Amino acid sequence: MVSGRLRTVFVKLHLYIGLTFGLLFVLLGLTGTAIAWRDELDTWLNPDLLQASSAARIPVGAATVEALTATLMADPRYGKPNLLMLPAHEHGVFIAYYPIKGPEAGPGRSRQVMIDPITLAVKGERLWGVPGVSRQQLMPTLFHLHRYLLAGDTGKTVAGVAGMLLLVVVLLGMVLWLPKLTARAMKQSVRIAHGGSWSRFTYTLHRAGGIFVAPVLATIAFSGWYLNLPKWVTPLISSVMTVSVNEKPHSATPAPGAHAITPAQAMTAAQRAYPAALVTRIGLPRKPGDVYDVRLRQPGEVRADSGATRLWIDAYTGQRLGVRDPLAADVPSGDTFINWLFPLHTGEAFGTPGRAFITVFGLVPLVFALTGVLIWWKRRSGHRRHVARERGRGRGRVV
Repeated sequence: MVSGRLRTVFVKLHLYIGLTFGLLFVLLGLTGTAIAWRDELDTWLNPDLLQASSAARIPVGAATVEALTATLMADPRYGKPNLLMLPAHEHGVFIAYYPIKGPEAGPGRSRQVMIDPITLAVKGERLWGVPGVSRQQLMPTLFHLHRYLLAGDTGKTVAGVAGMLLLVVVLLGMVLWLPKLTARAMKQSVRIAHGGSWSRFTYTLHRAGGIFVAPVLATIAFSGWYLNLPKWVTPLISSVMTVSVNEKPHSATPAPGAHAITPAQAMTAAQRAYPAALVTRIGLPRKPGDVYDVRLRQPGEVRADSGATRLWIDAYTGQRLGVRDPLAADVPSGDTFINWLFPLHTGEAFGTPGRAFITVFGLVPLVFALTGVLIWWKRRSGHRRHVARERGRGRGRVV
């Protein structure tokens, strides 16, 4: 239990943060329900773009990547991409990312070009991150609404701060929930009751229901804060756990006449280091000193979509310059903790049941925003009636 004065402060903070940012919490929750199934929904909406002409062989070989990148680089409409995402399943396609030029350029925005892994023909393209409600733009727009609030880096910062404030609200709610250490008080603190009164039901749902969902909501809030503002959160994590220094390696200065290795060669080097892993994406160097950034998914990784294994490969020598292996025996505890944040946030840490749970859980901010407003409104109306009665009594005494 907390003292009366401190409790009043906590109540006001819990209330005013909730009232001020409640709509933003609800928006983030509702968009999260949809993007938990972003890839599946996107493919269902856009099979012409995101589904191969026939089932491909997974994993895709380096020879296919060699032919694909050579075709793209020889075509003046495309050229060298920034990033190449490989098919993640047998009906998936290659997706090449290019920077957007002109007024539509912005953080998180790219030109996506989809290539059939069987025929190597371009299936189509779209602008990823440019808002729209068309079939092609719907899922990217929902994702950018959730991540960037459709406002670039500013929106990303606001979304990150919202995660931080939601965590504060949850922690304050947990403190305010703490009952007296008696059997009756403990029983009442976890009971949702009606008793013929909707106001009682609303209050007990908010209080007792809140303590049950608080651990999950706090995890989602903290992970959302980290994913949007890692520079804010990483120092907090490193203060209690060991976190690897995040230094991006650079390719060595090439010898005169040296030629850069191809994406397929970088992929082969990564597969040589991790023969059991699936290469999921290849980041290509864009300027001198850049490296190949190859992402892989090893069997048993908690991040089940693109994986969290990364290799940085010299763009000229093919030498391995750095590695991040989440399954290595000597992974620092802070790195392991951080590696869990994204799959916990999306639910994929627990497979399809976890994602389904996150989908339903996205409605929780709406439920607690509504019950919180109803509790505040009832108390506010009761306070107004009390003030009115006191004023009436005062006028009566004066007369």
